[in-house]
Amino acid sequence: GRMAQDMTEKELLKMELDQLKKEVKNERQMVSKTGKEIKEFIESMAGEDPLLKGVPEDKNPFKEKGGCAIS
Repeated sequence: GRMAQDMTEKELLKMELDQLKKEVKNERQMVSKTGKEIKEFIESMAGEDPLLKGVPEDKNPFKEKGGCAIS
């Protein structure tokens, strides 16, 4: 794809129109309903959330494998 600054106004408007055509097909729901559902889902999964409970050292792929000594 070309960079936006290299496109004509007509091309930019067509791109925006194509995006809006995709978005208009999205099913919409009231935030008052979905917000409650999202909150309940997050709370139900909190026990499994590594950001809340941490990652066991033996399962952490990013832990230090060992040091290095310069002598």
